[in-house]
Amino acid sequence: MFDPSMVRNIGIAAHIDAGKTTTTERILFFTGRTHRMGEVDRGTTVTDFDEQEQERGITIYSAAVSCPWREFTINLIDTPGHVDFTAEVERSLRVLDGMVAVFDAKEGVEAQSETVWAQADKYGVPRICFINKMDKIGADFEWSVASIRKRLRAHPLVLQLPIGAAETLTGIIDLVEMKAVFSKDATGGALHITDIPEELVETARRHRNEMLEVLSETSEELMERFLGDEVLSPEDIRRAIRGATLRHELVPVLCGSALQNIGVQRMLDAVCDYLPSPLDVPPVTAQDANKPGVEHTLTCDSAGPLAAFVFKVVAEKPVDLCYLRIYSGTLKPNSRLLNTTTGEKENITRIVRMFAKRREQLDRTGAGDIVAVVGPKNSLTGHTLCDQRHPVKLETIEFPETVISVSVQPKSSKDREKFVEALSSLQRQDPTLAVSMNAETGQTLISGMGELHLEIMVQRLRTEMNVDVAVGKPRVSYREAVSGRAAGEGRFLKRVGGREHFAVVRLEIEPKARVDGQPNSEVSSVISQTAITPELRDALDTGVVEAAQSGVLGGYPVIDWKATLLSVEFDEEKSSALAFENAARAAFYDAMRRADPILLEPIMNVSVVTAEEYFGSILSDLNARNAVVRETQFRGQDRVILADVPLAQMFGYITKLRSLSQGRATSMMTPAHYAPMAKAEMQALVG
Repeated sequence: MFDPSMVRNIGIAAHIDAGKTTTTERILFFTGRTHRMGEVDRGTTVTDFDEQEQERGITIYSAAVSCPWREFTINLIDTPGHVDFTAEVERSLRVLDGMVAVFDAKEGVEAQSETVWAQADKYGVPRICFINKMDKIGADFEWSVASIRKRLRAHPLVLQLPIGAAETLTGIIDLVEMKAVFSKDATGGALHITDIPEELVETARRHRNEMLEVLSETSEELMERFLGDEVLSPEDIRRAIRGATLRHELVPVLCGSALQNIGVQRMLDAVCDYLPSPLDVPPVTAQDANKPGVEHTLTCDSAGPLAAFVFKVVAEKPVDLCYLRIYSGTLKPNSRLLNTTTGEKENITRIVRMFAKRREQLDRTGAGDIVAVVGPKNSLTGHTLCDQRHPVKLETIEFPETVISVSVQPKSSKDREKFVEALSSLQRQDPTLAVSMNAETGQTLISGMGELHLEIMVQRLRTEMNVDVAVGKPRVSYREAVSGRAAGEGRFLKRVGGREHFAVVRLEIEPKARVDGQPNSEVSSVISQTAITPELRDALDTGVVEAAQSGVLGGYPVIDWKATLLSVEFDEEKSSALAFENAARAAFYDAMRRADPILLEPIMNVSVVTAEEYFGSILSDLNARNAVVRETQFRGQDRVILADVPLAQMFGYITKLRSLSQGRATSMMTPAHYAPMAKAEMQALVG
């Protein structure tokens, strides 16, 4: 029987090149899931099985793998580190119970480390830290721990110390058991556990005392025993660490080198000992699908009504593969479930446990598990599948706004149908890919999170979907907003389909302050509930929301607005949903033109790491790009520049940076916010 207490649903997340995928490969080897260790540099890893991942040496898609360790089952998701694929991390953390944050021992906390840490905070995910690459020249364990404390504002609890560093790294000291752990052979499969080397005993004792002092602050019982000089067993210490980790009071810190097979088995032990099972996480709240405002609490109970969340879709033929997190109930093949997001019923024909590309068929599974299913035809990321007799809707996932777009067209007109189908397939898989049509040029635009994101989407169109496309130059995805308040009117009086249609709508529009976790737009009304029918009221809302998809300056989406419906003119014979929808749309545009519309441009959070000798020239170049430098830091021997820069100024930046630093500087760019453009720039763009 499926036992959720023996399951650990975890993700491995980090900055790019911190060693996530190498760590995952070692986990698979040590848990017996593979018989050889894949290497990222050779393109032989299990989780990076996509052709582009192997070619580029980076993780693009989150890969789900299940593996056994001790008596536990670990459902593990290896997530991308590149910022363009941060949505893969977002949707993974939405359904995971714990996270292993991997850090490069030379670099410490990096830009994307902060992003994934913030995402874990958002979903309340307990985590442990694995300071990897202790075999790297310049590796500094204590400095890395300090960077976790300072930059992540976390409370690290050091449980291990490295024995040596860089080329002298040979093993680790376990402070819980006060033992030294070495690998017996080159594969690291067999461990040699022995007494701590004499020259390191004093250092180990000092760090163990520090560990117990910090730990005792989280438990009165432990504090009394510690102050009373009572001997604490490893089991006592582990129990206290687990409690503090689940309460988000402390973050256990481990170390090693995945490449050299040092520390990975002890990290797996820590996953089982300190990270939560599905039974340890708080119950999930779901909305009643039939009764607005009514909530239900879903406990991790396989005997309860089924409720599952779709967090990833892989478009396959003949039907998609949907990844599910089951929050309540038992799932069996050949089930018929309700998708409460679409209102449609979906069939589950097969349940499989994923092992990257390989699959193991299951005859049932229960609450707390993560599996993939075959059968649903219209289920997408963020949808809820549940028992038809207990319709509930789980909270969906909010993804960041797209910031960049390119035009794509099939080179051959005969590929048009295949092109449309291919884009639909990509959109089903990737919720951060937006597809739109430019009304003026008739071009198809795809929008995404960055240049690399769109480059990979285009490559997939060409290689996987066999559609040869012509691609335009990347361009910024601007947004529109209003800076004032104004009222507008829309009239619709036309003969359509053999009958007269009539409606007049007046509304007011004003700016809406952005609040995290809330929609950036709002439609309210001062019109009496009985003034018009519910059907016409829905048409009003639809017209306003659809109008906001393209503003009045350059046809860009409108954000951060509130529209208030003021009054309507209604004719019992002539008024229709069509008339009210069109009148509402016209009223929105009229009000927006009067409310001092402005253009917003995406501002990027740019982090550059460089040697001191190139610092000045790189800083000058950023200033020439209208950067606002927030801070400069020292990171070991290197300098770090943190700046906000308009995306429009950053095209081709990587090439320029390589030139300025002889290829030695690195940069990371993440969307920060939208900011108003200068009037001169706005006029130059929209005329």
